[in-house]
Amino acid sequence: ECFVYILQSQKNGSFYKGSTDNLLRRFNQHNNGKDFATRRFLPWNLVWYTTKDNRSEAGALERKLKNLSVKRTVELISKYPVTNTIRGLTVFPVQSL
Repeated sequence: ECFVYILQSQKNGSFYKGSTDNLLRRFNQHNNGKDFATRRFLPWNLVWYTTKDNRSEAGALERKLKNLSVKRTVELISKYPVTNTIRGLTVFPVQSL
């Protein structure tokens, strides 16, 4: 099982989209400054995620998400709300931009 996720920066409202096999570990890496791409805009909120059966499906969805505009990203998050929970993770509402 793989996760595809969207983070939103508390600093400037920007989005980061990624995929991983361990969402809790990856989220902590982002917020502990261990990821070069997200370090500048700490801290991050998890605003959306979904699961895919395998890495290739997750990668395909991640690439599609990375091509979405900010407006389309917000629309996707609204249209497909997160319904399941992961212990140790809180899904936050999107900050208004």
